[in-house]
Amino acid sequence: RMVAAVLAGLSLLSLLTCGYLAWGSRRGGAGEAPGNLLGEEPAAGAPRSQPHIIFILADDQGFRDVGYHGSEIRTPTLDKLAAEGVKLENYYVQPMCTPSRSQLITGKYQIHTGLQHSIIRPTQPNCLPLDNVTLPQKLKEVGYSTHMVGKWHLGFYRRECMPTQRGFDSFFGSLLGSGDYYTHFKCDSPGICGYDLYENDNAAWDHDNGIYSTQMYTQKVQQILASHNPRKPIFLYIAYQAVHSPLQAPGRYFEHYRSINNINRRRYAAMLACLDEAINNVTLALRKYGYYENSIIIYSSDNGGQPMAGGSNWPLRGSKGTYWEGGIRAVGFVHSPLLKNKGSVCKELVHITDWFPTLITLAEGQIDEDIQLDGYDVWETISEGRRSPRVDILHNIDPIYTKAKNGSWAAGYGIWNTAIQSAIRVNHWKLLTGNPGYSDWVPPQAFSNAGPNRWHNERVSWSAGKTVWLFNITADPYERVDLSARHPEVVKQLLRRLSQFNKTAVPVRYPPKDPRSNPKLNGGVWGPWFKEDEKKKKSDKSKGANKQKKSKNRKKAN
Repeated sequence: RMVAAVLAGLSLLSLLTCGYLAWGSRRGGAGEAPGNLLGEEPAAGAPRSQPHIIFILADDQGFRDVGYHGSEIRTPTLDKLAAEGVKLENYYVQPMCTPSRSQLITGKYQIHTGLQHSIIRPTQPNCLPLDNVTLPQKLKEVGYSTHMVGKWHLGFYRRECMPTQRGFDSFFGSLLGSGDYYTHFKCDSPGICGYDLYENDNAAWDHDNGIYSTQMYTQKVQQILASHNPRKPIFLYIAYQAVHSPLQAPGRYFEHYRSINNINRRRYAAMLACLDEAINNVTLALRKYGYYENSIIIYSSDNGGQPMAGGSNWPLRGSKGTYWEGGIRAVGFVHSPLLKNKGSVCKELVHITDWFPTLITLAEGQIDEDIQLDGYDVWETISEGRRSPRVDILHNIDPIYTKAKNGSWAAGYGIWNTAIQSAIRVNHWKLLTGNPGYSDWVPPQAFSNAGPNRWHNERVSWSAGKTVWLFNITADPYERVDLSARHPEVVKQLLRRLSQFNKTAVPVRYPPKDPRSNPKLNGGVWGPWFKEDEKKKKSDKSKGANKQKKSKNRKKAN
């Protein structure tokens, strides 16, 4: 009887374990490999103290666009991972792609890297400045294997700017900000078109098989995990293209969303459903290959959603590309067996720059004293529920963005020119100046019709010439009550803080486009075009020409 009871108990335990391993799996899922990843974890021996770090960055996912924020779009994987981890409900990123990615990888605000204006365009001779130490470089120093899969968008005009030159052992993905999900082709303007899928430093023509990028990237992640030794620490940066436009998804993901009349919202929902399934398959791979128990999974969107492209930030104000909460407050959570307070919500202030020092510290790395970071180590805040060391966030200062017509030094009490676009958060207070961008509230009803319907949007009218806004974000997270007239002293304090930050800013890097960037001149591929050798040859030629002119002048003088 005792033997029978033990066997029955073991049988029940194995059923429970297999059921948990198979959680959320579907047939033919996004990036699902043959065999469906349902095997047990191999005996990998005692894990090292350095955790495996998996950072998943979604693209343009709106604040509301996750099940646990009340979305009609089903995200069972994200919901479960977040529920069993720590939800970050006071978490901020930047309003666009390049700024968020640069701050994640350097731990520095845009004003300290020169990328404070807009994004890096495909034709610009620009990239994340080479004198900035990156997160993967610091992790490599302490023995991590570093791999990137997905969207780079930090510049590529020189080979030194490529991901493999910035700390990643391998790279598979796109260099640009967007492109076709199946053909991986991108036109920046009429006639300026090219292929944008890379493996390490070369165009990945062999992978041009018409596979949807979300699924293709997930398959690559599975291959990396299968071939790596789980006893050695790995940093895996998965920057999915989804759910950024163009709005494309495999047909079967539309199944649950036929009732959504708005075509953009319907396509967006299908894309997000595919992304959710892909993350499920990544999680299963971590379990199968022996990484999960010593892993930290971080999930984040890079900015707010774009309502015209199907995204929803309701009930927050504004959208992607703006400094209203809808542009910068993001979906984010941490899932890990190493967390102390699992199943909790963190309402402490956390910013995307904080991942740099947090992850380096967790990896037992060292942060050089001469690296002036803007991020903080927030692991104890997330894992143990302690107070955040962060009390403020410089959302940005953009000195070359279109100036607000009525902005002035006088409106800024002689402390700040309110024509300049800027935004800052200090404790509960948030201040915006200049032109903050599209400021509507876009409720779910706006997506009820076949086309975009702005009649449902809530707008607020203010007196002409307004260039300063103040909100108590803790009490008013939806930015409905402007308190700038009621609390001028608070406005002055925040303007002084802006001025202090601005004194530390480096010049903006936003060069004009370079005609040599045209993919037609590079075998039809987007890729590095600027060659140091050419520059040296030109300078050598000019020096030689100058010498010849000087000798001719001497002869004439003689």
